[in-house]
Amino acid sequence: MQPAQSQAPLSWFGIARLGLVQSSIGAVVMRASSLLNRIMVVEYATAAALPAGLVAFHYAVQLSRPKWGHGSDQGWRRTPWIIGGMAVLGLGGVLATQATTMLDGALAPALALAILAYALIGIGVGAAGTSLLALLASRTAEARRPAAASLTWIMMILGIVIAATTVGTLLDPYTPERLRIIAIGLALVAFAITTLAVAGVEGAAMAPEARPAPVSFGEALRGIWGDALTRLFSIFVFVSMLAYSMPDLILEPFAGLVFGMSPGESTRLSGIQHGGVLVGMILVGVGGHAFGGRMGLRLKKWVVGGCLASAVALAGLAMAARVGPEWPLVPTVVLLGFANGVFAVAAIGSMLELAGRGGPGHEGIRMGLWGAAPAMAFGLGGFAGAGLVDLGRSVLGADAPAFELVFAGEALLFLLAAAIAVQLNDRQTSDTLKPTGGLA
Repeated sequence: MQPAQSQAPLSWFGIARLGLVQSSIGAVVMRASSLLNRIMVVEYATAAALPAGLVAFHYAVQLSRPKWGHGSDQGWRRTPWIIGGMAVLGLGGVLATQATTMLDGALAPALALAILAYALIGIGVGAAGTSLLALLASRTAEARRPAAASLTWIMMILGIVIAATTVGTLLDPYTPERLRIIAIGLALVAFAITTLAVAGVEGAAMAPEARPAPVSFGEALRGIWGDALTRLFSIFVFVSMLAYSMPDLILEPFAGLVFGMSPGESTRLSGIQHGGVLVGMILVGVGGHAFGGRMGLRLKKWVVGGCLASAVALAGLAMAARVGPEWPLVPTVVLLGFANGVFAVAAIGSMLELAGRGGPGHEGIRMGLWGAAPAMAFGLGGFAGAGLVDLGRSVLGADAPAFELVFAGEALLFLLAAAIAVQLNDRQTSDTLKPTGGLA
């Protein structure tokens, strides 16, 4: 049997097929984290802390990502983990919906079912998403990795948009029965798309006699954490994604409190930001692929540039809080979205490049470690941003100065992330363990 690593790299069609899996993951998670959030708060009049806590819990469960990645490493197959993870994710989404519709009755059983459901969502995302990225890392040609990262994440966003539009249309007029039917249908469609998308893509596993000796999870984790470049990259991912996620819950309140925007206007502002994210992602996909090797413009420069531009945009928002409605808010938000898209996809592409350090059989646990870092960051970031604004408003007695300080702090986090990215390049240049394409 031929080793998987000697097979031909994934074609663009193969990469796009794996992007469909990202679309399916994004669609199911969107309904659990966004739609059910709104229904719990509005239709069932629960405290907003309940859905927020459940979403944070599903991120906490994703700290298990290195374990799922190690499992796919040791089995030398990613496909069963992707399909199995999607099955668990779909089941979690259905149970989360059932728990939501039970909130008009006794709270205890509804809450118990919701905790189980969001644990399954976290496990499913961790198992399917980590193994998917490991498969992309091991089977994508180096020159195609920037574009592959861009394509798969754009498809995830498109999946979220399509699912949100379709579910929103089918859900009116709202009834609990209609919501449950939609949840089951979405889970089945996502599972079917995933199964068809990954069928035959991975190819043959490495022959047993050619495989390295199996290692325990603890030994493997200690080994990759002992690699200075891997450790530094993990820190970069956490810091940058913390800065990325902190504005999520405060941008629209900022627009309303400081700029007097209506709910509709602030929602459109959020849409404009995500449009900028898409443009940034496309730029890295096209530019990173076109100029990544021949002209020396590698992903490290996209990562650093995206972090620096994000810092500038957040500094602009801090100035907007000081100046008020005269500040050009929309261009500043567009810049923030664009810069975020550039750095995020470049960082993901860098993950794909660095995942193969140490040879085949370690991609899963590395991608798991780098998936756990943003899960922790996203779990903390939204709460940290909102909490610091609330604290600032209480201490300072005014809205604008509180937002100004928080946005300025987020800009400093992006500057720190850029400095770490520069150190990553220096570390890789001097690394004698195993040269890779990485962030050079």
